[in-house]
Amino acid sequence: MPEPAAWHYQKITKPMFEVATEERVFLGRVITCVDDEVIEDGFVHIKDGRIAAVGARGHAPNGVETLDTNGKTLMPGMMNSHAHLSWDGIHELSQQSMYDAPEIRAYKAAGNMIKSLRAGITLVRDLGVHNANLFTKQAVAQGIFPGPRLLVSGESIIQTGGHTYWVCREASGADEMRRAVRDQVKGGADLIKIMACHDTLEFTDEELHAVIDEAHRNRLPITAHATYNDCIARVAEFGIDCIEHGGSMTDQTIQLLLDKKLPIVTTFSALVIQANEKIARDFGIPEWKIAERKKAVADKSRFDGLVRAAKAGVPIVFGTDAGSPAVEHDRIVPELGFMVEVGVCPDNMDALRAITARAAVLNGVGDTLGTLEAGKLADMIVVDGKPDQDLNALEKVEMTFIDGKRMH
Repeated sequence: MPEPAAWHYQKITKPMFEVATEERVFLGRVITCVDDEVIEDGFVHIKDGRIAAVGARGHAPNGVETLDTNGKTLMPGMMNSHAHLSWDGIHELSQQSMYDAPEIRAYKAAGNMIKSLRAGITLVRDLGVHNANLFTKQAVAQGIFPGPRLLVSGESIIQTGGHTYWVCREASGADEMRRAVRDQVKGGADLIKIMACHDTLEFTDEELHAVIDEAHRNRLPITAHATYNDCIARVAEFGIDCIEHGGSMTDQTIQLLLDKKLPIVTTFSALVIQANEKIARDFGIPEWKIAERKKAVADKSRFDGLVRAAKAGVPIVFGTDAGSPAVEHDRIVPELGFMVEVGVCPDNMDALRAITARAAVLNGVGDTLGTLEAGKLADMIVVDGKPDQDLNALEKVEMTFIDGKRMH
């Protein structure tokens, strides 16, 4: 792996926030997110930050402190695989990006981490735009502020004058692309993010090759904002590791994703939430935008490429683009519900895997997170309800654990 960011060499005498890990047995209804497994009357035994055992209540160990949730659901911690912690989810993006002071970005990220934990989000994949997430990760890693697990991209890399040029890292030419990647690596990025298109394709062939090659030379995955067929096919052919948003796709492009085993992180929340007139007006969304969003949500044919990709076997992973106006970091259900409604997930249980098990695989932690299985890290939430039957139950997350430590 690359040389660690400089802050890794700092001596930390004592974290500012410490939470004890306790051994405990939880009784309740268990959704393991292993296939469709549900243990209606089960237990989860947490010990030393890991899941020691999972099973039917009758096999729960004796002599261990036990919490009976009275039928509430125990399930893996959820993961938002496309979020922007230092955008507040309320205000217009370009204004925040250009005028927020670094200190305000830090406060917004801190607040959004608290909101994420309260919503049952135990891992956030922060796809940057600016480099604030590098410092957010440092704050959590050094115990300065409590938060979910973080995977961060640093600054998103774009061509000069490209999509969202007012906030991302601009570069021109292959050498500048490589330098841009190296700067994110130096800052401690876990992955690289590029904006590969907006209305037109961005990056020359030489630039696109350079930015992808440099990420891989540094042993980091690289993901691309790619929203229509020509862009999706292009970045897939050049060797990208993941597609953000997705969009229209031919059968040939879908096959290319299958051949290269590339997942898509769908992000419907801005469309879905901003199409709700009352919510959108409360957030100051202009009427023309509301009308545009309502039309888009009503026209399910625009999602045909994503649905066909999902049915063909392309992995679909949950992400909300949290930080966008009206897409607050604790809004989980609208995205999951629309994933089922539009058909990229066939049912609620599959949607739950998109935010747990499949998300863990995408994020390189499938061996240790994403399901409730013995030996895995104890990231778990307690939900008042049955989310496999009614996703709205996820509005009532009562406890959130990371490494067996209660974070909410």
